[in-house]
Amino acid sequence: MLGFFTKLIHWSFYLLVILVPIIFTGNTSELFEFNKMWITFGLTLIIVSSWIGKMLLTRQIKIRRTILDIPILLFLFSQILATIFSLDPHTSLWGYYTRFNGGLYSLFAYGFLYFAFTSNVSPKDILKYLYIAIGAAVIVGLWGFPSHFGYDPTCLVFRQTFDVSCWTAAFQPKVRIFSTLGQPDWLAAYLVYMLPITTAFGLIFWKYKQKFLAYTFLLISSLFYADLLFTKARSGFIAFGVSFGIFLLLYIGYQWRSFAKKNVQKSSKEHSFFLLTLFVLVVLTFLIGIPISPLDKFSLGNVQTLLTEQKTVQKAIQTKQTTIPTPPAIPVQELGGTDSGKIRLFVWEGALQIFLHNPLFGTGVETFAYSYYQYRPAGHNLTSEWDYLYNKAHNEFLNYLATTGIVGFGTYLILLGYSIWFMTKSLVQKRTDTQLENTKVSDPLSATYALRTMLLALLCAYLSILVTNFFGFSVVIMNILLFLTPAFALFVTGEKEQWRILGQQTPREQGSEMAWIGVSVVWILCCYFLIVLLRFWLADVSFALGQNLDHANEYQAAYSYLHDAAATRPSEPTFQDELSINDAVLSTALFQQKDSTNGAKLRDEAITVSDAITTQHPSVVTFWKSRVRIFYTLAQVDPQYLGQALDAIQHASKLAPTDAKVWYNLGLLYDQTGKVDKAIATERQTVALKPDYRDAYYALALFYRQKAVGQAGKTVIDQNAEQQAVTEMHFILDNFGQDKQITDTLSAWGEK
Repeated sequence: MLGFFTKLIHWSFYLLVILVPIIFTGNTSELFEFNKMWITFGLTLIIVSSWIGKMLLTRQIKIRRTILDIPILLFLFSQILATIFSLDPHTSLWGYYTRFNGGLYSLFAYGFLYFAFTSNVSPKDILKYLYIAIGAAVIVGLWGFPSHFGYDPTCLVFRQTFDVSCWTAAFQPKVRIFSTLGQPDWLAAYLVYMLPITTAFGLIFWKYKQKFLAYTFLLISSLFYADLLFTKARSGFIAFGVSFGIFLLLYIGYQWRSFAKKNVQKSSKEHSFFLLTLFVLVVLTFLIGIPISPLDKFSLGNVQTLLTEQKTVQKAIQTKQTTIPTPPAIPVQELGGTDSGKIRLFVWEGALQIFLHNPLFGTGVETFAYSYYQYRPAGHNLTSEWDYLYNKAHNEFLNYLATTGIVGFGTYLILLGYSIWFMTKSLVQKRTDTQLENTKVSDPLSATYALRTMLLALLCAYLSILVTNFFGFSVVIMNILLFLTPAFALFVTGEKEQWRILGQQTPREQGSEMAWIGVSVVWILCCYFLIVLLRFWLADVSFALGQNLDHANEYQAAYSYLHDAAATRPSEPTFQDELSINDAVLSTALFQQKDSTNGAKLRDEAITVSDAITTQHPSVVTFWKSRVRIFYTLAQVDPQYLGQALDAIQHASKLAPTDAKVWYNLGLLYDQTGKVDKAIATERQTVALKPDYRDAYYALALFYRQKAVGQAGKTVIDQNAEQQAVTEMHFILDNFGQDKQITDTLSAWGEK
């Protein structure tokens, strides 16, 4: 049975490395990360249960001692503290809904995976894991490659059309590929991680004189690099520049002696593969181009554009044209909108403010989506993503600083620092070399050259994660690699094993009856938690369908799916929140159809559910926004609910003091409850927060007009208010261009 548990651990790790980067489905609320996290949870349960089973049968708790034991435990303990003091413990435990990566449960899963891997995997198996990881990456790379040319395998699977028609405007693989990772920057981070490793294997096999394998890895590296360029991810390319640059510099440094000792002809032949690799990367860069404009001047596309412009100028001169045609302006971004770097600066500023106001433990693990509203810079309102919800700081370091404070951030840095120090120390250690010619291809890490090259690759791959995390945030596969890469390096170095053993020093070969009872209990619990995960996943499938139907205004069709989701997983507030909105809309429709009995039933359910959610999660501004919508919807048939809608949005404005949309809607509700002066003051605050908010200026003009004509609505009784109303209307025309709604309104007022 011990052998069975060992094999189960190994196969679970194999599946983890294969499935997490590849798997996604089309029927969950989030196609990619949600499913990857669930696979990770499930396999972690199986791995840990098998490991505990082995310890129970041998009556021996045997854990391999490593340099990262204390840093990982300190980091996990800091996350527990941040969860205890969290503004929303439910989110801190599970993570932000649909992502889940980064929640306390996921961090414990990653920690358990590290300890289980180092204590149950043999160093001789490390090559197998690296090959499997590369194989999975090849599938990811091949899956995404044709989508750049308009042929996406995902559409073939889901729609039976080999094109990109299955994606909405938010996903444009012909512009930026994302493969099975779900987002171009996430794919880029994954590929950048793999590139030093595949390059190292190519160099090692060339040294072994195994040219076929060397060229195979060069082809794989070329695929990864081409896909990286197709992502057009600036963060990924910067990470590649840093990690691969370090790899090349240190590799050249280690090989310098071989250049010096041998003649030029022999050295050139020995290192020709290294030069070929560089040449291939340069050619791909020239052909495809890079996502950083100042460095992209000499790519093929830009050279062709320059030549075309020169021909146009020459033709214009020859034909004596007085006006030379100018090329169309280049948009700020591929998809338009405010530059992402500018937006990031606002988000980072908000993250620092969160930390300064919550310096010790932060606001709680994964609560950035809620705490950012409280400290969001007003300047964010002037970007194209002014009404987006940011659930991450788009900088992993600032995210930890904001949500877990100096305690969580400090232990995170200790974990990273110890990992880098350990790999660097192992890299510079002196070793006795062996003859490569006497080394088997099946064991290509036994020679010093090979070992040092692979260790250098792992270090650079690890550093690439830190760079991409600086400009973004981690996803499931990258967090797994963040924790397992030091374990890979530990086995590559072949350091002497040291064990922490509790219980019998000599393991029993056959478990006692009590041990088997313990194993049975462990596996019953494992099966129970696997069922919990499955039910949660099925509930999300129902929720996703119901939510999509709600967004399509098919509320009646959505009703049963949302109730199924809430019944299957009643503790998930996201399900309850969507259900309460659905109930409110259907209740209003039933009242309008004179079905007061069923209308009242759904109305009461909507209010009860909303009361419970906002009571249990008082700091989650999104639930308060939903509450505003619920009561405003109910007010369409019973105006008494306008007061409760107003109360809800007043609370939301305290949680999101710089959210222009909240203040805009607050002004509208003040007006509808007969408080026109407060409505005017609120809309003044709105346009102060967002000076380019056309709708707020229009509402402000209408409120001034309402104040000018009074309740009668015909005769102007306040000339100052009337003049201000007209001024606001002309401000819109002067600053936002011609607007038929404005001109028609002015005409109705008798104004020009």
